[in-house]
Amino acid sequence: MEHRPQHFLIVAYPAQGHINPALHLARRLASTTGAHVTFSTAISAHRRMFPALSKPDEEVEDGLLSYIPFSNGYDNGFKAGTGTENAQDFVSKFKLVGSRTLSTIIANLAARDRPVTCMIHTMLFMSWAADVAYDHGVPPVVYWIQPAAVFAIYYHYFHGFEELITSHSQDPLFTVNFPGLPPFRIRDLPTFTITNSDDPYYVILLDFRETFDMLDRKQRSSKPRIMMNTFEALEADAIKAVGNVELITLGPLVPSLPLLGMDSKDKDLFKPDDKGYMEWLDSKPERSVVYVSFGSIAVMKKQQLEEVLRGLRESGRAYLWVVRKDGREEGVELEDEENGMVVEWCSQVKVLSHPSVGCFVTHCGWNSTLESLVCGVPTVGVPQWSDQGTNAKLVETWGTGVRTEVDKEGVLEGRELRRCLEVVMGEGERGVEIRKRAEIWKNKAQEAIREGGSSDVNLRAFLEQIASNN
Repeated sequence: MEHRPQHFLIVAYPAQGHINPALHLARRLASTTGAHVTFSTAISAHRRMFPALSKPDEEVEDGLLSYIPFSNGYDNGFKAGTGTENAQDFVSKFKLVGSRTLSTIIANLAARDRPVTCMIHTMLFMSWAADVAYDHGVPPVVYWIQPAAVFAIYYHYFHGFEELITSHSQDPLFTVNFPGLPPFRIRDLPTFTITNSDDPYYVILLDFRETFDMLDRKQRSSKPRIMMNTFEALEADAIKAVGNVELITLGPLVPSLPLLGMDSKDKDLFKPDDKGYMEWLDSKPERSVVYVSFGSIAVMKKQQLEEVLRGLRESGRAYLWVVRKDGREEGVELEDEENGMVVEWCSQVKVLSHPSVGCFVTHCGWNSTLESLVCGVPTVGVPQWSDQGTNAKLVETWGTGVRTEVDKEGVLEGRELRRCLEVVMGEGERGVEIRKRAEIWKNKAQEAIREGGSSDVNLRAFLEQIASNN
């Protein structure tokens, strides 16, 4: 019988922070194995990735991947806060419509003699995708796009620690000791673990609960496998902290670096600025520039923007600051200065790889955290929600950065930002050690994904396992 090549269907929630690591995994699979890889996200994101399409749901081939979007019932995007639909309505509709249209995609691929042999789906609001895969006889695998430590925290939260955490949710300094993990304070935990049913984001905690319930059900017949965008040297203890689940570390999966020979066709949902920021960086001395970005979701209030600007000015250091027009309160304008440039969006890894960049002021999203590690850039963490507080704690544990303190209203004051920049970029003993640790982790991160590295070995073992099951 003729051997049929593997065909991976990778399904991602339609947000930049989910699409990026899913695309990096898709390209890694395609370039490493020669397998067919189809990438699918919601039409609302697909049309932004490919704005020149004649139809928003048009299939795209780029020579390495196929892109086929599914509908989640919000083809023009979900507008939160409009009052017409709430978060629970969104989740229900997403699941109902997404299940139907994703099932159609799998059936159509089989009819075209391109049957899917494995589905990989991101975690948030996507647990229903596993049921769709099972209906078609396709093995599903969860792709966890946060650190292994966060996975372990959620696992223990749903397996005995929920009451303890909930009862101390108002005490940010209360310490929780999870099995196999270092101590974490309440403020270091993913924010969804301390939400209550009145919180609009409570629906996210319910979704995580559904994901872990699914894993518990699967444990009855086999050990669940979870793909992880991390690497063994970085999170050795956390990877072992959940013995009932097989954590497959494949990272760091980040945008391409020439030395790794990885593909570089990024598909951002936001248009990069054309100001010439790379040429601007070329004009700056080595390790002199502060790069500032708080991700693709955060909307910064006027007071916070003013405090960040004050801290940057008072530091006396050159800065490149990413602030989208829809990422700031209406009416707030930021202008370029003699020592600073403000852009709407940029290629983050290109910026972090530039020799003039000496520090990354970041919200500590996991993608940004990994990118700073791979590029060897020290960080100043300004976590806001979700896993960001945990990531900021991990960065301090690894010794590659510092976490800022905020006031009672949650605002990072300019003087605090200036203090942290001086710690990280100054010539004091701690700054020297942080930069040294950043370089060490840069080498370890790149070693993990090179041929023969731990993540490369894990990926090939996973592929052999999938092939033997088909």
